[in-house]
Amino acid sequence: MLLEAVFHRPKMNWAYATDTHAVHIRIQTKKGDMNQVSLLHGDKYIWEKSSKVEPMECLVSDALFDYWEASVKLPLRRMRYGFKLESEGKTMWFTEKGFFEEMPADSWGLFEYPFLHAGEIFSAPSWVKDAVFYQIFPERFANGNVLNDPTEVEEWGGKPGRSNFFGGDLQGVMDHLDHLQELGVTAVYFTPIFEATTNHKYDTTDYLKIDPHFGNNELMKELVKAFHERGIKVVLDAVFNHCGNSFKPFVDVLEKGKDSAYADWFHVREWPLSVKEGVPTYDTFAFEPIMPKMNTENPEVKQYLLEVARYWVEDIGTDGWRLDVADEVDHAFWREFRTTVKKANPEAYILGEIWHDSLPWLQGDQFDSAMNYPFTDAVINFIAKGKLDAAGYSAEIGHQIASHTKSVTDAAFNVLDSHDTARLLFRCGENKDMMKAAVVLQFTYPGVPCVYYGDEIGLTGGDDPGCRPCMEWDKTKQDLTLFRFYQDIIRFRKEQPALRTGKLRFLLNEAGSQIIAFERELDGDRIAIAVNASEEAVTVQLPLAQGEWVDWQSADKIAHVSAKGNAKATLELPAYGFAILARKKEMV
Repeated sequence: MLLEAVFHRPKMNWAYATDTHAVHIRIQTKKGDMNQVSLLHGDKYIWEKSSKVEPMECLVSDALFDYWEASVKLPLRRMRYGFKLESEGKTMWFTEKGFFEEMPADSWGLFEYPFLHAGEIFSAPSWVKDAVFYQIFPERFANGNVLNDPTEVEEWGGKPGRSNFFGGDLQGVMDHLDHLQELGVTAVYFTPIFEATTNHKYDTTDYLKIDPHFGNNELMKELVKAFHERGIKVVLDAVFNHCGNSFKPFVDVLEKGKDSAYADWFHVREWPLSVKEGVPTYDTFAFEPIMPKMNTENPEVKQYLLEVARYWVEDIGTDGWRLDVADEVDHAFWREFRTTVKKANPEAYILGEIWHDSLPWLQGDQFDSAMNYPFTDAVINFIAKGKLDAAGYSAEIGHQIASHTKSVTDAAFNVLDSHDTARLLFRCGENKDMMKAAVVLQFTYPGVPCVYYGDEIGLTGGDDPGCRPCMEWDKTKQDLTLFRFYQDIIRFRKEQPALRTGKLRFLLNEAGSQIIAFERELDGDRIAIAVNASEEAVTVQLPLAQGEWVDWQSADKIAHVSAKGNAKATLELPAYGFAILARKKEMV
C-alpha cells in the first residue's frame, strides 16, 4: 500500500457540488494498489447517528493513478468525511490529519464539506452538453456579396495565404444555412467578425462594429435570428488580450506617446513606442507589433470591453463567447466578464482558448469550458501518429476526466482541428478511413464535438495558412459519402444521451495494441465503441454486458448476452475501422 500516492483535497475537482443536495468526492491512489476504497461520511452535528461507510467506484485510471469517486446525498447540505483504504488484507484510514490503522472514533480531524451553497454549483448552460458545433472562418466560408469585397480580393478557391482575401462574408453564411441544417449541427462558432485589417480579424480595430467586408451589425442581427429559427446557437470569438494597431486608443498612443489619455490602456515598457531588433517596446501577442496587449486591469479598459461583452449577447442576441489567448488575461477581469455576460443571458456559453491545464479558469467563476486540445492531441497521437498505444490513449483520457468536474467534462469543447492547426484529413495523411476513426472517438467522447468548416466534405490543408482554404460549394467536388458519414454520426449522438453525459469505461486498452474499446452508459442504456488504429484488419472479442446489442448503422443484431454474462461479441474491424454497438435498457 503506497500511501505516498494517496491524494485528496476538499475542493476543486476532488470535492464539488452536483446539485443542491449532492456532492462528488474523489481520491487518488497508486494504479492497481487498492482492492477497494470506501467513503466514511456523516453530519458533524449528529455523527453517531448519521455516519456510514460506503464503497467508492474506480472512476478512471491514467498511467500512474486510479481515481475513485462517490456521489453522496446531503439532506442537511454538510458533511465530514474520510477514506477507508484496503489493499491485500491491510486497511488504513485517511483523514485530513493523515493515515491511521484504526477507524476514527468521531468526526474530529476528518475532511469537511462545511455547507453546500447553491451559488457554488457549477454547471455550463443547459444546451451546451447536447450541442454539436461547427466552426466558421468567415473570410473563407462563402462570398455572398461581391459589393463588399476587399479591393485586392482573389478568385474564390485560390491558394490560401497569410495576407490574401477571397471575399467571404456574413451574407455567404446566410446563403448556406441549409447546408448546416442538413448536416445536423446545432451551434456555430465564428472566428472574429469585428472590424480589423487582416483576413483572420484577430487584430481588432473596433469591437462594436462588424467588419465592413463582412457586412454590418444589422445583418449580423438578422443572421443570428435566422440561425435561431433553425435551432442553431451562435458563439462569437473575441480577443480581449490584445487589439490591433488600428484600434483608436492605440493610434492615439502612437501619436501622443505617454501624454495620450489612453497611455495606461496598454503595457508600455519604454517610450516612445517602437520596435527594436524585432521586439516591440510594448507588450504584444507574442512579438507581433500589430497586436498590442491591452491592460485589462485599467478601469476604463474593463468598462469598454465589458460593454462589448454585453452588447453582442444582449443587443444582437448571440449565445456566448469564445475567448482568444484567454490564459494571458488576468483572472479578476474574467470574473467580471462572467458576471456581465451571465447577467445579459444566464444561458450564454463562455469558452476559453487554453492549450494547457485549464482548471484554474474552470472553478465556476470564470469560464464554462475550454478548448480541449489535450483531447485533440490524444486522438491524433493514437489514430494518426501512432505515438500512443491503446494503454497510452486510455491513460491520457483517464487523466483528462480526473482533472475536471463532470460538468466541465460534459461541456468541454472537443476539436480535432481548427484554424490554428493542420486539418484533420491532412493529419491523417489524406486517409479518410483514418479520419473517420478519429471522428468516431470525438463523437463518442464526453463533451461537445466541433466540426471545422469543410471537414465534412473533404477539405484538407496543412498548418496555417493551409488550414484556411475556401469552402468548396461545387457538389461535384465534394465528398458526399464523407458528408453522409458526418450526418450519421451527428444524428446518432443526438439520439443517444449516454454519449453526452454517460459514464465512460474502457473495455479493451492493452499495452502494445492499437485497438481501443470503451463503453458509455447512462441509466442502463449502453453504447460500446471499438476502434482499430492500425493498418491491418483485426478480429476482436468485445466483452459486453447482458442484453441485445445492435449495430448503430444497420440496426442488425450483433450479439445476445445472457444473464450469466461474460459473453463477447466477435467483431471484424478493417484497417482504421470501427464498430459502434447499442443496447437499450429495455433490451436486457
